[in-house]
Amino acid sequence: MLARTADSLFWLGRYMERAGNVARGLNATLRMASLAAPRGAEVSEWASLLEASGGFPQYLKLYGEPTPGQAARWLTLDTLNPSSVATCFDAARRNARAVRTALTVDMWEAVNDTWIDLRKLDPGSAGGDKLMGFNDWVISRTVLFNGAAMDTMLRDDAWRFVRLGVMLERADNTARLLSARAGAFDPGAEDEPGNRAQWTTTLRSVSALRAYQHLFRERLRPARVVELLVMRPEHPRSIGACYEEVNAILSVLAVSSDGEDRTACRRLAAGLRGRCTEHSAARVLDSGLKGLLTEIVDGNARLGESIGQCFLVG
Repeated sequence: MLARTADSLFWLGRYMERAGNVARGLNATLRMASLAAPRGAEVSEWASLLEASGGFPQYLKLYGEPTPGQAARWLTLDTLNPSSVATCFDAARRNARAVRTALTVDMWEAVNDTWIDLRKLDPGSAGGDKLMGFNDWVISRTVLFNGAAMDTMLRDDAWRFVRLGVMLERADNTARLLSARAGAFDPGAEDEPGNRAQWTTTLRSVSALRAYQHLFRERLRPARVVELLVMRPEHPRSIGACYEEVNAILSVLAVSSDGEDRTACRRLAAGLRGRCTEHSAARVLDSGLKGLLTEIVDGNARLGESIGQCFLVG
């Protein structure tokens, strides 16, 4: 496969996944902010989401202290934000057009129809009382895209690069969301009632609250939340599960490559997968969750660069 084709497929997967992640985080934050009783707690909730999205410094430079309306606008329709929903859908469509013949009809329509519908929306469609409905629409469109890819694509290199982008983006998102709320998982945090809402919001942000209840059948505990979102292979948005799939895809791509040494990214992926599972959740919390998550976020960035050097640069 041509490197430029692989690059477009990879980033198509990443941008579609990123849009859905932003929408999930927004919905969870809206619920949490509505329950935040202490003065200033609502601002803190929006700051946590902006930090997790990776664009907080730029937001502060442009708009100053977060307000619900401006933060929501930044994350949904603001084209100055490289990770806003509008920017992600636009970038996804550009990449999809570049590799139109590599996509199935269902995949192309999922991307193109989403882009067309987004362009028809007025700015008020993603604000106020309509914001949660807009987020639900975004989530449904990204689920449609992922479903089309899983149900209609041949399991060839084109599918692998799309899936690689999705999994890398998903791992990064889960790590950033946990990192932004890492203080609620510090030793002794279980005794602070306010932190329970933080754990709930974190789980909602990755659609994992129901999975937690099904797996553990007990009240929320910080160690269990970390176990589910970092280590457990059953949940498709846990960091460990994402790297498990990334590692499997890279193994196949390396075998099917043209003989070049493309194992550096495999070693990075295997190392990140190992970091997620080498210690128990309790030990991770005792030694500092923030440190592990920072290491994962930084490692994920290096892995993305390595994948680019191995497969996406012609």
